[in-house]
Amino acid sequence: MHFLSDELDNYVSLHSENEPELLVQLNRETHQKILQPRMLSGHFQGRVLSMLSKIIHPTAILEIGTYTGYATLCLAEGLANNGTIDTIDNEEELFDFQRKYFDKTVWANQITQHLGDGLDIIPTLHKKYDLVFIDADKENYINYFHLIVPMMNKGGIILSDNVLWSGKVLEALNPKDITTKILLEYNQLLKEDPRVETVLLPIRDGLTVSRVL
Repeated sequence: MHFLSDELDNYVSLHSENEPELLVQLNRETHQKILQPRMLSGHFQGRVLSMLSKIIHPTAILEIGTYTGYATLCLAEGLANNGTIDTIDNEEELFDFQRKYFDKTVWANQITQHLGDGLDIIPTLHKKYDLVFIDADKENYINYFHLIVPMMNKGGIILSDNVLWSGKVLEALNPKDITTKILLEYNQLLKEDPRVETVLLPIRDGLTVSRVL
């Protein structure tokens, strides 16, 4: 679903920060070689992630769902000098693709890739996080959230992508549509959970910003 007209969407991008050249290359190669390139954060959302990370200036970032590493590098732009990123994905065939681009940046040694199921990996990460980006299998958003909240520093930010799910959150629910059902429950959880305060931004496919209290 396009929440803005193509013309207005283009205007927004033109009047936001330019896409860094390395990310232009990553964007292009993802569309040329990788399945489902629409999963890429892209120019505008990437600049939003970069800006939020720069404001937070995190020492530790956790990303659940690396895909080709575009959002990873956007988030890295705000890292503290000694900061680290743990990024999790279960697609083995994307591992070398991600690393190729990570190694072209100054953050190469600060980014650790974890290959496997996030629900298995997250409990092994004995860290406190300042910034978390959830963008993996939607059916586990609630499970990820409950795992992550105790691992957050006070005032830390949890970003959740695709929470509008192409507008399906407004449609009559198909009982067989488990993903939409979970996202509806997740959005309500973020609204009601006393451990966080939340604002849902209608950026791209919906981006929720939740601050840990």
